[in-house]
Amino acid sequence: MNPNIERLKLIFIGVFGVLVVAVAVWQIVWIFPEKRCEKVHKWWDNGERVCATPVLVSDITGRTLQDKEAEAAARAAIGRPPAPAPKN
Repeated sequence: MNPNIERLKLIFIGVFGVLVVAVAVWQIVWIFPEKRCEKVHKWWDNGERVCATPVLVSDITGRTLQDKEAEAAARAAIGRPPAPAPKN
């Protein structure tokens, strides 16, 4: 067989192998952590590759939401249980 064809075959196989490894590394290092983070209702920062816990503004200010349905929806969106009922 022509040696040029043999050489091109090896080059294409090598490039294909490098691309497969690059895609595997991309999935393991970037995609899987992002999906794991979003699965537990946290925020993924792609620039820093950090999984952060979302904080409700009412947690910082101490004020509660007056609309209980809106508060329940906000807590559900970040994966927190509903607020306990006030004791009288």
